[in-house]
Amino acid sequence: MKFIPNLRVKYKDEIIPKLKKDFAYKSIMQVPKLEKIVINQGIGDAISDKKLIDIAAEELSRITGQKAIKTLSKVDVSNFKLRKKMPIGIKVTLRKNRMYEFLERLISASLPRIRDFRGISNKFDGRGNYTLGITEQIIFPEIDIDKIHKILGMEITFVTSAKTDEEGFALLKEFGLPFKNKKNN
Repeated sequence: MKFIPNLRVKYKDEIIPKLKKDFAYKSIMQVPKLEKIVINQGIGDAISDKKLIDIAAEELSRITGQKAIKTLSKVDVSNFKLRKKMPIGIKVTLRKNRMYEFLERLISASLPRIRDFRGISNKFDGRGNYTLGITEQIIFPEIDIDKIHKILGMEITFVTSAKTDEEGFALLKEFGLPFKNKKNN
């Protein structure tokens, strides 16, 4: 039998019926779904130290379970000694089972490890997508704190099929993302 992540089962069995009822959708095809999770890190210091990109890519690959790819600069910026097509960041796009597994680990293991954690902001992009900024990669249990070279932040973007922020918020809240209580934050 093939492994199915818990959040995928929860989405199918609990979230779809609840959102269908709450938003009065006529079909389950109208219910918003989580399409992908994109994790990216910008590494500005990589201009002077080329090894930082490889180290960060290895760490992000360990966190997500998928190989990270390098992102390249698109323009020359002489003030920053930046040339076109220099590696300045890394990213990973998670879909399907890996996406649900990462989301479950993020909610249950990583977010509670943030110091003075009181919930995440609920600012959406206007199209039902949400980006969560994390300041330290050490909140992930996969990272050995003794072996890190530099504390790096990252952005985790949840791309949904929701048409509005309200639908996207309801979807991510049902998955268990710990939003702050106030609506306008």
